[in-house]
Amino acid sequence: MVNTACNAQPPHVRMGALAWKWCIGCGCKISDRFLLFALDGFWHCHCLKCSCCQAQLAEIGSSCFTKRGLILCKSDYIRLFGHSGACRACSKSIPANEMVMRAQGNVFHVKCFVCSICHNQLVPGDRFHCTNGKLYCERDRPTASAYRNDHLNSLREHNISEQKS
Repeated sequence: MVNTACNAQPPHVRMGALAWKWCIGCGCKISDRFLLFALDGFWHCHCLKCSCCQAQLAEIGSSCFTKRGLILCKSDYIRLFGHSGACRACSKSIPANEMVMRAQGNVFHVKCFVCSICHNQLVPGDRFHCTNGKLYCERDRPTASAYRNDHLNSLREHNISEQKS
């Protein structure tokens, strides 16, 4: 969706110390006082619109969503893609409009994204480990020998229960 009335020039034309930005939406040079950066490119404020309701995203919030090639406002994203599932830690449902944390295909409420040992909150940027759906901070990370011992203990318990039967 490029406006052919604009001059077709490279994305950044140097003029002194400034580089002109070109809008991904219409293809025209951005000379406005404000511009948006979204989806790896620059946009005029009036060009970044929801694919469904055509709302100008800069006017209705500070975030936009993208899925299946659509650019969406929060309400249309929720309407189209619905409920996001259940939290791995507490098994309660997670509303589609709630922020989540993800690890190895598991989804967590932000408040449930805690270390299984010390219960400290894990935040973006923290180093953590996820094993069998359980989270561990870097300090409480189980060692390989602990995994081996847990596995051996479970095998021993399984063998003992089979022998009693």
